[in-house]
Amino acid sequence: MSERGVPKQLFIETYGCQMNVYDSERMRDVLMPLGYVLANKPDEADLVILNTCHIREKATEKVYSEIGRLRAHKERRRGEGKTTTIAIAGCVAQAEGEEIIRRAPEVDLVVGPQAYHKLPELIARAARKTGDRLAAEFTAQEKFDALPARAPDGVTAFLSIQEGCDKFCTFCVVPYTRGAEFSRPVKDVLAEARALTDRGVREITLLGQNVNAYHGDGGAGLADLLQELARIEGLERLRYTTSHPIEMSDDLIALHGAEPKLMPYLHLPVQSGSDRILRAMNRKHDGALYRDIIVRLRAVRPDIAVSTDFIVGFPGETEKDFDATLALVADIGFASAYSFKYSPRPGTPAAAMHGQVGEDVKAERLARLQALLSHQQRAFNEAQIGRTLPVLVTGQGRQAGQMHGRSPYLQAVHFDDAHAEPGEIVTVSIVSSSQNSLAGTLGAMVAA
Repeated sequence: MSERGVPKQLFIETYGCQMNVYDSERMRDVLMPLGYVLANKPDEADLVILNTCHIREKATEKVYSEIGRLRAHKERRRGEGKTTTIAIAGCVAQAEGEEIIRRAPEVDLVVGPQAYHKLPELIARAARKTGDRLAAEFTAQEKFDALPARAPDGVTAFLSIQEGCDKFCTFCVVPYTRGAEFSRPVKDVLAEARALTDRGVREITLLGQNVNAYHGDGGAGLADLLQELARIEGLERLRYTTSHPIEMSDDLIALHGAEPKLMPYLHLPVQSGSDRILRAMNRKHDGALYRDIIVRLRAVRPDIAVSTDFIVGFPGETEKDFDATLALVADIGFASAYSFKYSPRPGTPAAAMHGQVGEDVKAERLARLQALLSHQQRAFNEAQIGRTLPVLVTGQGRQAGQMHGRSPYLQAVHFDDAHAEPGEIVTVSIVSSSQNSLAGTLGAMVAA
């Protein structure tokens, strides 16, 4: 609480991937015991945290633009006798921390992704105007050990099991902003999963920069961990993201056919269909390996849906290389995908490569790729019409009497029912689809 007994207002703006969403949730958990409550907008917040992502182009510029807007709020509140603390967190903080401090004196704290557990101490130091404004240590185990118990928002939750990356793709900054690969001990993951389940969570998504590179104590791999998690009573669904093709082990592929709690949906980034470009990216796999993984997954789990990532216009990409990407998409058929124009990240090898592709060429290729991917996504959703799917109820819809939930394939599902409760798994007969969701009529509740 503040000195006047009024709860302090906290606003967190999250950019980027699921790991950042998870980190924002944990920052909230760290700060709630200090008397903070969540604000809907930054205008009246006592503490504003920008949790940043450094993957896309102009990420740093976006941060400075937002800092400029926050500066105005801070000055206005100062005139009203109120204080505002501005903190920059996440990967931009890690990569650009000293520059942020130099360029933006109104920023009180810069906190890397491995140091946000120290926020209470850092905020206290900022209030006293003592100590360093920058905290960017790579101490993953220390962070996890220091974090408080989770406070889940609903019946689904992220659970971080692995951080950092040792792959060093030539386009990526993650090894420099998140550090080397680190896997949490099995017992710690199981304890957090049980605590989440006890608080009503029914579906957990395991997170990592290379989540299937997980190597826990005793040599446990991701398949071993998933089998242990599947034994937790009340935990009905398991997912994991983001994966790397070279870490799709035989036992993990087999588990997709053997463990019913492991959902039939896999996000497996490929980035390009061209072997030449994949070598330039240092992806350590080729198109043949990727296709083989999908064939093997579909052999053990015929209904599995696959999503992926693509980068268009990587340095040196020719029309022939791009045609190879389109061919891979046509061969595999994706349920969904994320696709982006290549953007140079300072300090990465690709940024200095010859053959940078023009923006107009990148835009034209991206449009063609996204048209094909959108067609496949619509076709996948339309193929669910007439099926009866088990849907995890996640909450009420916008219309009276309507509920929404999540299909095994991670689609949003809307259906009419005034009595279904979040956390229940119900059967829904799908009657219509859109680009991003399904609609249906309620059947029976599925026994847990």
